[in-house]
Amino acid sequence: MTLHRSTRLVPAAAILVATTISIGLVGCAPSGRTGSKGEVVEIETIEALDPAANQRQKTAQGVAIDEEAVKAKQLADEATAAADRVIAEAGKSIDAPAAVTTDATPAAEAVTVTKQQPAPDQAPAEPAVAAQATSEPASAAAPAERVMLGDPSLTAGVPGSGPITLAEIDQWLADPKQGVILEPVLPLGLSQGASQIDTAGLNKNPLTRAKIELGRQLYFDPRLSVDATVSCASCHNPAQGYSANTKTGVGVRNQQGGRNSPVSFNRILSGPQFWDGRADSLEAQAVGPIQNPIEMGFTHEGVVKRLNEMPVYRRQFDAIFGELTIDRVGQAIAAFERALVTGPSPYDYGEQLRPFAGLDPDDIAEDEELAAKYAEAKAAAEAHPMSEEARRGRDIFFSEKGNCTACHVGANLADEKYHNIGIGMDKPEPDLGRFVVTKDPKDTGAFKTPTVRNVALNSPYMHDGSVATLEEVVEWYDKGGHPNASLSEKIRPLKLTAQEKADLVEFMKACTGPTPTVEVSRLPAED
Repeated sequence: MTLHRSTRLVPAAAILVATTISIGLVGCAPSGRTGSKGEVVEIETIEALDPAANQRQKTAQGVAIDEEAVKAKQLADEATAAADRVIAEAGKSIDAPAAVTTDATPAAEAVTVTKQQPAPDQAPAEPAVAAQATSEPASAAAPAERVMLGDPSLTAGVPGSGPITLAEIDQWLADPKQGVILEPVLPLGLSQGASQIDTAGLNKNPLTRAKIELGRQLYFDPRLSVDATVSCASCHNPAQGYSANTKTGVGVRNQQGGRNSPVSFNRILSGPQFWDGRADSLEAQAVGPIQNPIEMGFTHEGVVKRLNEMPVYRRQFDAIFGELTIDRVGQAIAAFERALVTGPSPYDYGEQLRPFAGLDPDDIAEDEELAAKYAEAKAAAEAHPMSEEARRGRDIFFSEKGNCTACHVGANLADEKYHNIGIGMDKPEPDLGRFVVTKDPKDTGAFKTPTVRNVALNSPYMHDGSVATLEEVVEWYDKGGHPNASLSEKIRPLKLTAQEKADLVEFMKACTGPTPTVEVSRLPAED
């Protein structure tokens, strides 16, 4: 790749610095060569005062003009120095989160990212202060650290053992890195959905390590419930696929909820939450169960008062937010949940290798960079193999015959939309789902599409937990759901063979990837 700087002298002292970098996508499918040979990247255009023209005006305009020329030259020199810094940084920006593809299957493509650099005379932003990052929108100039979601250091908890003490939290918060704003990068597979990231939520509630850790503590702390018996993790347990292996959620005093517990991972790719989308953000979802009489049975006022009585919690809220309110509780829990993502699955490694199948082996061998990418993708796919049944199931899944991608599309294999597939519609008083929120008749009995990622770990299935196994899930779709007046037009009988059904199940199992290692038991001391 060639970095090209052009400097043009005109009778003006205007300066513009722009950087455009061509980036190859990183994700399920390799995009070929990144920063190809001979590619010209325009790094900078500088417009500065023409010294010759200035000299011709010198006699008529006097010494004052000479002073202006000197200032303009200094400005141009500063711009040139800034451009040199831009060129040096350009090489560091080649690897970036991938953009999402809209097709049912992943596709390799290139995207151009344009960055506007600050003018040379613009004052640099102040560095972030440890544990002082608020939840106001971050400015474009604010320093940020790119971090791969799934990094276990984000969810490992405060070092030590036993209840977290005030001295330990003070020492941990004193590290400046805890307050640095994080720019999340998605792992292989999910990286194809970078453009699906809930940027509105992140802008209002930027991630920091301190905030993620506070959210982790709150997520696993049963003291957020009225009788200190139920936590967020009671229904969204990492040991049970970040869901619960019960038909519906179980709350305080063993009360049974009305719906199955949805997974809490990959929520960074989603805006509205719950099966019916009634919460408009992850922050709103996080605090809803606290005051639900069946789930945690507390009040928002009560939980804020209880947390405020615990010095370790109070110190963290003061340091991170400057206050302890129910909204701040929701922001902390949401930050932790946004850090929960699924890692690459055998399916993702297979997709990364797939584009090479159409290339001539000699062409691959002749290109050193391409050959290295092929070798890496091949080794990864061999280390995380898909069975022959899963590969056949993959082809059915992404075909018109399987019809799965009518709803299960995108990097997270979920369209984030609401559909009536007939579940529960044969009951005398069926759950009306999305209709209760929108009052739109077409939303009657419609529920949000769940992800296929890690679906093998969080049975039972459907919004009411009425389907026990993946085999039963496939049977439901094969028969075309349950007929009703609001049945989605996307639901139809599939007429699959027994082998095709089995292959689909194997493919869904191949969509299982690791989730981050999380500290689940280390919580703040009472006093």
